[in-house]
Amino acid sequence: MNKIGEESIVRKANESDTSQILAVMKDAEQSGFMLFAPDERNMAPAALSKLINSINQTPTSGFFIAEHQDEILGYLLLKAETLSRTSHRAQIAVGVHSKSRGKGVGTALFAHMIQWAKQVQLHRLELTVIEHNEQAVHLYKKMGFEVEGVKSNSLLIDGQYVSELYMAKLL
Repeated sequence: MNKIGEESIVRKANESDTSQILAVMKDAEQSGFMLFAPDERNMAPAALSKLINSINQTPTSGFFIAEHQDEILGYLLLKAETLSRTSHRAQIAVGVHSKSRGKGVGTALFAHMIQWAKQVQLHRLELTVIEHNEQAVHLYKKMGFEVEGVKSNSLLIDGQYVSELYMAKLL
C-alpha cells in the first residue's frame, strides 16, 4: 500500500467500497473530462460490486482506491487483456474526486498500480485522455506515460468533436 499522506492508503477495492466509489465516479464525471458525460452513468451498486469482484479475481487486473480516514478520494481500474498475444497489456481508467485533485491522489494511485503491475508481470499500460485535459496529461507524463498517437475527433462533447491522446507506458 502506498501512502498519500498521514493515514492515507491505496489498496484494492472491495464490495463495501461500492457506494463511495459511485459517488467519486459521479463527481469525477462532472469535470467533463471523463468518457461518461456528467450524469450519464447509471450504474447500480450491485453492478459495481460485481465489476469490482470480477476485476479483482483476474490475476493481472485490479480495481484500486485511494482513501483517507475511511473516505475514498479516487479510484483506478486496471483491466488486463486475456488473449495470449495481448495478455501483457492492460487498460487504465481513473477518477479523482474534485476536492482531492492536485493533492497527490492520482500520483499515489498510479505509483501503487505501476508497482503492482510489475509484480504481476504486465509489460504495457495504456490509457486515453481528452487532449485538452492538461492536468491529467501532466500526471500521466510525470508517471512515465508517453503519447503514442491522437484519436482525432473521437469524442463528441457539447456538440464539438474532441480528440483524445493515446498514451502508454512500458514496464
